[in-house]
Amino acid sequence: MTATPERITSASNPLIKDLRKLSTDNTAYRKLGRVWLEGDHLCQAALLRGLKPALAIFSESFWPVAQSTWARAAIKSIVIPDALFADISGLESAASIGFVVDLPDQPQIQPMRASLILDRVQDAGNVGSMLRSAAAFGFCQVIALKGTAALWSPKVLRAGMGAHFGLQLLEGVDADALHALAVPMLVTSSHEGDVLGQTKLPSPCAWVMGHEGQGVGASLMASAAAKVRIAQPGGEESLNVAAAAAICLHFSSMQGLSALGQRL
Repeated sequence: MTATPERITSASNPLIKDLRKLSTDNTAYRKLGRVWLEGDHLCQAALLRGLKPALAIFSESFWPVAQSTWARAAIKSIVIPDALFADISGLESAASIGFVVDLPDQPQIQPMRASLILDRVQDAGNVGSMLRSAAAFGFCQVIALKGTAALWSPKVLRAGMGAHFGLQLLEGVDADALHALAVPMLVTSSHEGDVLGQTKLPSPCAWVMGHEGQGVGASLMASAAAKVRIAQPGGEESLNVAAAAAICLHFSSMQGLSALGQRL
């Protein structure tokens, strides 16, 4: 039996006002303690990771279809007019479903966990892409230092494509807190260090990816256990930081699996 949803029609309803903030304000989730997931892909990704949303929001036209598959996904279901859903949407073409989930508590740094450290990375698309790479290659702890784009902002969530729900995310972290890590930190440089693939990498480790224009900060560069260059036979001066992260995390992961296979 399908639970009867609550229906909201007023744009001035407090929940609708909060949803509008969550979908347009990059840091509203910090004040409200909740995150807005819009679209069936993000919603499905959250469910696959075992999350139980506090609210499921459906457009009126979608509700008759949603009842068979989504109606019991959240603790509470709410139906709103299509025009109101379009008004709160952060997408060019509004979706028909969204979840409100509680913002996870900030965890403690796990000293021995393979990690990705983001040093003032500004672009939301880059941050989301790196979260996807971290999840794909087993770097399940992501530490965003102060100055990095807000991890749970709408644009980072969309670019992350559900990676958030498989990661331990820490944001607004002071660089001094990295002393808690017990794994070596590796940094990329366009002109220093060994070429990736020509040296053995420590496993587990923490890769540091820096600001799109300035790169990794000087203090982190100085404290890194190793500097690594990515060979670029095509002659480009540098790689996009998200592309560099994908290459480094993939190579590091594959080398770690190879070493494990040899031990077995």
